[in-house]
Amino acid sequence: MAILAERRTYVAGQWVTGDEVVRVENPADETHVADITATPLDQVEHAIGEARRSFDAGRWADLAVADRARILHAFIDHIEAAADVLVPTLVAEAGQPTRFAEMTQLRAGVGLARQTIDLYQSMTHEEASPVPVDDLVRGRVALSIRRHEPVGVVAAITPYNAALIMGFQKLIPALMAGNSVILRPSPLTPMSSLIFGMAADAAGLPSGVLSVVVESGTAAAELLTSHPAVDMVSFTGSTLAGRKILAQAAPTVKRVSLELGGKSAQIYLADAIHRVAAGAAMVVMSTAGQACVAATRMLVPEDLRAQAVEAVSGAYRAITVGPPDRSDAAMGPVISAAQRDKCERIIAAAEENGAKVVCGGARPEGLSRGYYLEPTVLDVADNANPAAQEEIFGPVIAVLGYRDLDHAVSIANDSIYGLSGQVYGADVATAVQVARRLRTGAVNVNTTVFSAYAPSGGYKQSGLGRERGPDGIREFQEVKHMSIGELSR
Repeated sequence: MAILAERRTYVAGQWVTGDEVVRVENPADETHVADITATPLDQVEHAIGEARRSFDAGRWADLAVADRARILHAFIDHIEAAADVLVPTLVAEAGQPTRFAEMTQLRAGVGLARQTIDLYQSMTHEEASPVPVDDLVRGRVALSIRRHEPVGVVAAITPYNAALIMGFQKLIPALMAGNSVILRPSPLTPMSSLIFGMAADAAGLPSGVLSVVVESGTAAAELLTSHPAVDMVSFTGSTLAGRKILAQAAPTVKRVSLELGGKSAQIYLADAIHRVAAGAAMVVMSTAGQACVAATRMLVPEDLRAQAVEAVSGAYRAITVGPPDRSDAAMGPVISAAQRDKCERIIAAAEENGAKVVCGGARPEGLSRGYYLEPTVLDVADNANPAAQEEIFGPVIAVLGYRDLDHAVSIANDSIYGLSGQVYGADVATAVQVARRLRTGAVNVNTTVFSAYAPSGGYKQSGLGRERGPDGIREFQEVKHMSIGELSR
């Protein structure tokens, strides 16, 4: 199938060709997909300068909200219309199932983008600021106003596991708020993000308002996170990388929004133990466990642990692993040989520390090419085990037992992470009580919702700030207070 033909990068309204190339590999079969021209570092500097100029001149920020919305709807229209080449591009660069690329990345991403525009337009961005009357009289203030204004120049750095939808999740709220943005996708999956540059051209975004830069290393990312002309960094990726970004941003005290790693727990009350197979499948299906919100720790009553391990193992043995062009394949590869090696190292460390591999743990037979790993179930007795503490980012789940609900909450919260969580129980009131005690940015009780109106983000080392929801829009805005009175004579 045809994939996106563009191989250049997009800098301040111009398509740029560099001398270096970024080689894109299909992790499903290790074939060469394409060579994308890397953005020269001086052109990344140019993108920053033009973003600064476009913002300071008000080319985008000073447009009426309705005009920004109209242009961004046209921007989204162009991306949606490119489905026939965009979906195969997503499949080729990430090795993900076609259904995930089409329904989750593209269709859900487009829906999220349009919802974000609606949400922004429904919010108040200038409002009266309540102040006690005595303070107003004392200061001779006629009006006290709180304004939400764009931050300025935003560097948006997206991950490999969901490049398109993460791009939508950052670009649309940032642009609706009036910011100028430089998007830097993961070097592992840069191709699909070029559609944003193509859409900017088609929709008529003013020059400098959006750039898409590509690199094989980290030099451009480091320039974006440290440059004094960049006002904000929005990053989704690992906690290790997030720590580095905080250090790089510190000298210029720029705003940083981080959605980082997770080691989320799915907790089952005794009356929901029948649900464990379906819950475990959600961890590995489509993404091969490569999702920061994946609930890779399963917590069940200790006396039902053996039953849960058996049910989960049965579900994992039934999953067919293979390339996306195989119609019966429900799970694809991880992104690279290095990522598969990491998964294997943590499985080995888990065994050394007392965990038992009940299912999987090896490379599938018959798949000599591609970075595959069997869906793996670990029976883990202690939450201190590496498989219960480290983010694996692969198709591996750890099943742990708890004595009572206090113990379950204690296990779930015993982590440096706090990104997401799940609680299942027919006794909804009890399940909600457990959810309220979890130190995590989102908790799903018996169901889930993905919407531009529902915020996500992390506690602890899972991040700073929020994406989506009103809070996600406010991340891309500064707050200004204005006190207004008559001039004294």
